[in-house]
Amino acid sequence: MPDLLAAALGHAARGWHVFPLRPDDKRPAFPDHTADDCTGRDPRCAAAGRHLGWEQRATCDPDRIRRAWSTRPYGIGIACGPSGLVVVDLDTPKHPDDSPPPEWQGACDGWAVFATLADRHGTPIDMFDGIGPDAGPRTGIDATYTVDTPSGGSHLYYRHPASGPALRNTTGDRGGLGWKVDTRAHGGYVVAAGSTVAGRPYTVSLDCEPKPLPDWLATLLAPAPLPPQRPVVVNLGTGRRAAYVDAAIRAQVTEVTGAASGSRNHALYRSAVALGQLVAGGALAEDDATAILTDAARTAGLRAAETARTIASGLRAGARRPRTVAA
Repeated sequence: MPDLLAAALGHAARGWHVFPLRPDDKRPAFPDHTADDCTGRDPRCAAAGRHLGWEQRATCDPDRIRRAWSTRPYGIGIACGPSGLVVVDLDTPKHPDDSPPPEWQGACDGWAVFATLADRHGTPIDMFDGIGPDAGPRTGIDATYTVDTPSGGSHLYYRHPASGPALRNTTGDRGGLGWKVDTRAHGGYVVAAGSTVAGRPYTVSLDCEPKPLPDWLATLLAPAPLPPQRPVVVNLGTGRRAAYVDAAIRAQVTEVTGAASGSRNHALYRSAVALGQLVAGGALAEDDATAILTDAARTAGLRAAETARTIASGLRAGARRPRTVAA
């Protein structure tokens, strides 16, 4: 535990937001429930008045870190979004049949794919002979903080300024950079150096400050522009009741669209709870609330699947506390 505590404090000193993972495991230790299952009895959720997931619990506070890592040998997770990081996860094949798709024939692992991409964009990576953790570092002119993973892969840490677009996680060839190349950003985390999983360690192979995210990589990871959207129009009628509901809707839309990068999904949840109360009280139709919130989330740049889950969860939570509006 002293080693894990020291590692957690060291990561936090760099400005990286850490949170406990289950001992010798990749999974978060807290909370023990999802947003859908949140009853509000968890002390942190109760204090915040809403569900707090691992990303919101991540911290740089040395006192909180000491309290957590002095009780159990927790692994260390780094929340990429709050830490201003984009981490490129370069993996290796898991079994003999784990071969690259036609586009990447000849590539032996994620490093080779990433090197090909870098070369295409004018920033070649100096590849050493050999594969795996015993092959030595494979770095380029713009070498950055690097962690070796137990599988023989690597995590490359890059800084991503808060002023840039909110980048999300990507996976391999499914909308990602390529075979065996994943990325973690807002909404994602990595297992930090100093941790173990199944008894195998994550170790620093290149200890330096993370470099800024290369422009070519930021361009490839940038979310696609949104198609033109027709505004959502809800007929609320007239009178004092309609004016109250309209004001409430506008306030919640502003809450979502004006939220800072990294907190937009939580703002969406809070707004869904607020409008869910009006739905339960009969002042607003659920379909209208869903359409309004979906449009606001789209404007804020949230992904469709994430948006749908968050809205549904918030509406359910709001329904437990109906709010009526006088006519």
